[in-house]
Amino acid sequence: MNNERNSFSNSVGFVLAAAGSAVGLGNIWRFPYLAAKDGGGLFLVIYIVLALTFGFTLLISEVAIGRKTKQSSLTAYGRINKKFGWIGGFSALVPFLILPYYCIIGGWVLKYTVAFLTGHGPDAAMDGYFTSFITAQYQPIVFDAIFLAAVAFVIYRGVNKGIEAISRVLMPILFILVIGIAVFSLTITNPDTGRSGIDGLKVYVIPSIKGLGFKDVFVAVTDAMGQLFYSISVAMGIMVTYGSYFKDKSNLVKSVNQIEIFDTLIAFLAGVMIIPAVFVFMGPEGMTGGPGLMFIAIPKVFMQMGKIGQVIGAAFFIMVLFAALTSAMSVLEAVVAGFIDRFKMSRRRATVIEAVIAMAIGVVICLGYNIFYFELTLPNGAKAQILDIVDYISNNIFMPVVAIGTCVLIGWVAKPKTVIDEATKNGEKFGRKRLYTVMIKFVAPVLLTILLLGSLGIL
Repeated sequence: MNNERNSFSNSVGFVLAAAGSAVGLGNIWRFPYLAAKDGGGLFLVIYIVLALTFGFTLLISEVAIGRKTKQSSLTAYGRINKKFGWIGGFSALVPFLILPYYCIIGGWVLKYTVAFLTGHGPDAAMDGYFTSFITAQYQPIVFDAIFLAAVAFVIYRGVNKGIEAISRVLMPILFILVIGIAVFSLTITNPDTGRSGIDGLKVYVIPSIKGLGFKDVFVAVTDAMGQLFYSISVAMGIMVTYGSYFKDKSNLVKSVNQIEIFDTLIAFLAGVMIIPAVFVFMGPEGMTGGPGLMFIAIPKVFMQMGKIGQVIGAAFFIMVLFAALTSAMSVLEAVVAGFIDRFKMSRRRATVIEAVIAMAIGVVICLGYNIFYFELTLPNGAKAQILDIVDYISNNIFMPVVAIGTCVLIGWVAKPKTVIDEATKNGEKFGRKRLYTVMIKFVAPVLLTILLLGSLGIL
């Protein structure tokens, strides 16, 4: 069975696919908001330090587990130690829960892409446009179905002809679009206020510690850690699954470093795209997180740019659509690979079954904004509808539990040598070996426990 397993054709294919998974909506609508909220450059410094330590530890552990076992996450953990097979079950539940609502949000992005491409950008920027769209009964379901069908088609085609082939095309285009929009964002000026894109860039990159106490710095650290945790696609079975397709002869440490660099660079550039533009037209108070930034604030900014705003808006939403597609592909692949490994299903059958289930759950979540509407206060204090509840359970509870379990398994049971040996089996250097051992055994579990307790409203 292992000999017949699909694999990425080379390390470039693996890095582009894994980076495509990591570069998603979280980079674009969460990273800039957190950076603006948490002291600009201070947040960036903290994020980069955590990426090189905490992020590297979790990422290389999961890729190594996947390559060593040649299994998706559902079955891989049990191969390392039978008593820890439960981690595989939890890690498989995460993408199963995420896929339906991620495709719904992908449908929202598709809706805005179509609006800007067809000259309806001014409509999309109007007050109430987003709310009237997501509360409609049929439109969100239709766009969800189109987005999910596109994702399922790629996974149906397999690792090489599907994931790798599409990642090799979309990721370079996405990167070029991000750079292009970021550069444009720096050149704009608001004639009414005199604020420029460069002024916005300074707000973003220059550390602002004036008036910040220990609590503010602590919040910045936990925000950066949470953002990094979700951004690099760990604890959701994806990197274990992609690792299982990574060839034994390829350099694992080098590839993981490249994924980190790509993901961090895109996250940083997302801030360069968004913060200066919002600052120019809305001031520092214009920054908001989540859907409000992407679907309400940003379209208004584009319309204030004049005619060029329609073009930039179209380019922006195409870029976001590509980011959403590559991430959704990895989420679906994590579930499908689990079906293949655990239940010996064919890829085609597993893809169709999971797509149908995701669509059914997606319809219920879409109707959560109209027919099934209610509000619930979550333990972390947030007001939530069905989509938010599913997101909270998967991201704020299951993911930290999976990551803590992985740290215990690799740090204390199977020992760090398991990952180090896998990463150096071709004679490669593991430059952060001592750091890795300390992180996986002590630091990462503590940081993750703080993250989990914060999510549960205990901290």
